Amino acid sequence: MDTNLLFTAALGLQPPWEVKSLEFNAGERRLDILVDFQRGASFPCPECGAASKAHDTEEKTWRHLDFFQHAAYLTARVPRCNCETHGVKTVDVPWGRKGSGFTLMFEALIMVLVREMPVNAVARLVGEHDTRIWRVLNHHVEEARAKLDFAKVETICVDDKSYRRGHNYLSFFMDLDLRRVMFGTEGRNAATLGAFVADLKAHGGKAEQIRDVCCDMSPAFIAGIREHLPKAEITLDRFHLMKLMNDALDAVRRSESPSTPGLKKTRYHWLRNPGDLTKSQKARLKELKAMNLQTVEAYQMKLLLQDFFEQPNRRAGSMFLNDWCTMAHASGIDPLMRLATTFQSHRRGILNWWRSQISNGLIEGINSLIQAAIAKARGYRNPRNLISIAYLIAGKLDFNKTPTRNPLPT
Repeated sequence: MDTNLLFTAALGLQPPWEVKSLEFNAGERRLDILVDFQRGASFPCPECGAASKAHDTEEKTWRHLDFFQHAAYLTARVPRCNCETHGVKTVDVPWGRKGSGFTLMFEALIMVLVREMPVNAVARLVGEHDTRIWRVLNHHVEEARAKLDFAKVETICVDDKSYRRGHNYLSFFMDLDLRRVMFGTEGRNAATLGAFVADLKAHGGKAEQIRDVCCDMSPAFIAGIREHLPKAEITLDRFHLMKLMNDALDAVRRSESPSTPGLKKTRYHWLRNPGDLTKSQKARLKELKAMNLQTVEAYQMKLLLQDFFEQPNRRAGSMFLNDWCTMAHASGIDPLMRLATTFQSHRRGILNWWRSQISNGLIEGINSLIQAAIAKARGYRNPRNLISIAYLIAGKLDFNKTPTRNPLPT
C-alpha cells in the first residue's frame, strides 16, 4: 500500500487534503508529514461557508502526536479564499485551530495530561515551553465555559483564596446545587460581585434569580451581595463562625501564656475537637483544665457553641444564640465579648442557616484541591492560570460540547 495513502487514512484527511510526502530523520528523532490540497480545489469561506478558489497560500506547521518515540509534525500550504462577501480569508484546516501550533489531537493529549499533572511537568514531558501549554489550556477552558448555562442557578456560595504572598486574592463563586465552580476573579471586594453578575448574565442567568448566598462575614462581600444580588438572602457560613470562635480562643490563650508557661505550645490542644486529640494531648489538656484559666472558660464556650447548629429549628437557635452571647458578655473576657457583639450584629445571616441549610464547606474542599495543585506546581505566575486550573478541577466542564471541530482520530 502507498505510504502517503496510508498516512492520509491514518490522519483522517478527506479531499481535497492528502499527504504528499513523508520525511523521517532518525538522527533528530523527527517525522515530517507534508499535507497539501488537490489542484483546483474549492474551500468554504470561514465566515459564511460560500465556496471559492484559493487566492494564495501560506505554509504552516503543527506539532502532532509522537510517532512512536519520534516527534511528528504536519506542514501544509494553508490557502486563503477570496469570498465575494467577506474578502480574503484564511480557510480552516480540519486538523488544527487558528492560532495554534498544535494539532487538535495533540491539544486533546495536553488536556488529558494537565488534569493529572502540573503544567510545567506536562511541558517537560512533551518537550514544549509551558507558556504554549498554558495557551492551549486557557483556550479550551474558556471555550468550554462559553457553553455553560446558568439560567437555573439559585443558590451560590462565595469565598476568597490567597494565591501569593501579600494581599493577592482570588474570589470563587460556586453553584451549590450542581456543586461546581461557576466563576473566579481577582480581588475580594464588592466589585467581585459585580463581575460575577456580569458573567452570570453572559451565561443566561439573572441577578434576580439568586435567592441564597453563603459567605463569610466579609463586609465587602456582604455589601456587594446587597448591591448586586437584590433578591438574595445571606447565610453566614457556619464553618467561618467556628473559625472566629477558634481565633478568639487562641487570642485568650496567647494573652495568658506569659503568666502561664504551661499554655505554650498547646494551641492545637484547644483548637482540635476532643475526639481528634492524642492520648498525650488529652492528658495535657486535662491538667490545664484543672487550673483557673480564662483559656479554659473560652474553651468551654467553644464546646458550647458547637451545639448551636444542633438546635432543632430557628427559634431554638435564636434562643441559644441569645444565651451564648449573654454568657460571653458576662465572662468579662475581651475576645469573647467582641465575638458576641459580632454575632449579634450578624444575627439574621447566622440564623438563616435553619432555612437554607447551606455552607461554604464544599468550596473549602475545592480550595484544598486548588491548593494541592498550587503546591505541586510550586505556584503560578499569574491569576488567570490559577483560575483556569480551578475551572478544570471543579468547573465540571464538558469539552465535548465546545465549538472546536472533532480532533483527528487516533
